[in-house]
Amino acid sequence: MATPAGGMSLWRRFAPWGVALAVSANCAVAEAGTVRDGTGRTITVKDSSRIISIGGAVTEILYALGLEKHIAAVDSTSQYPSHALSEKKNVGYMRQLSAEGVLGLAPSLILSIAGAGPKETMTVLHAAGVPLVIVPDDFTGEGIIEKVRIVAQAADVAARGDCLADAVRTDLQALNVLRAQIGKPVRVMFILSFVNGRAMVAGRNTAADGVIRMAGAVNAIAEYEGYKQINDEAAVAARPDAVLVMKRSSAETLTPEEVFKHPALSVSPAAASKAFIAMDGLYLLGFGPRTALAARDLATQLHAGLSNDALPSERSKPVSETCRQ
Repeated sequence: MATPAGGMSLWRRFAPWGVALAVSANCAVAEAGTVRDGTGRTITVKDSSRIISIGGAVTEILYALGLEKHIAAVDSTSQYPSHALSEKKNVGYMRQLSAEGVLGLAPSLILSIAGAGPKETMTVLHAAGVPLVIVPDDFTGEGIIEKVRIVAQAADVAARGDCLADAVRTDLQALNVLRAQIGKPVRVMFILSFVNGRAMVAGRNTAADGVIRMAGAVNAIAEYEGYKQINDEAAVAARPDAVLVMKRSSAETLTPEEVFKHPALSVSPAAASKAFIAMDGLYLLGFGPRTALAARDLATQLHAGLSNDALPSERSKPVSETCRQ
């Protein structure tokens, strides 16, 4: 096996673990088979009894599939269900992972959302001998279904995955019915934070952009890709009809007063109508089983007069219990 470029000391340090864990996986009772992950690699999974889940949507899917007893650890973005972080070991933030922290928990399978890191850690994990399945993070309805398919296949519960995918597909179809009622789409600016007086906003190819479009609205920031600080001129030119933010701790959540006192946003149509929406971050941006419901909630807050009968007003679980059996 090749030594990872630039990581010889780390490779030497973790190689014994990789060999031991690979042997453990080969001794597993049942072979889960193969899965093609988000990078296009075909991966053989022989034991899914000790899963490390990296990414809030990945953890949410595993719980929805009834696999919580097989989860050895999660990352800090795994905030749904709310008890996941309290009952599972925590390997830290998904973009600041430690190879030692992950491999030290003796996983038989690592399921990681695309974009986890840092790169050096992912290089070591790829080489360690434990199946590492990268779950794609495409910000569309079909992207959610693909997430479900890959997670379920890697964990050897394809039938449950089909059930969950069907439930998600049903919600997406109902969302389409809701979206068809929208006459004039609302222009929405998603603000992540203010940095040195400038708004950090979501452009194209972001989760915020994806959920805004799913809600039948228009992203007011179409000129940029990713998350970007914009100057006052760009903020004024965007002319958002509504501002969308994430709910965080009370001290960190942006407030309407804070947003609309900003000189560039105080003259926006959103400020004139006080159109401000704050939603839970994982629910809004996770692109997991509940995302169609989040897009429904966003659409009904943005567009007056929508009938949301097509989707249930409240749901204690993302899917029926039959998907967990």
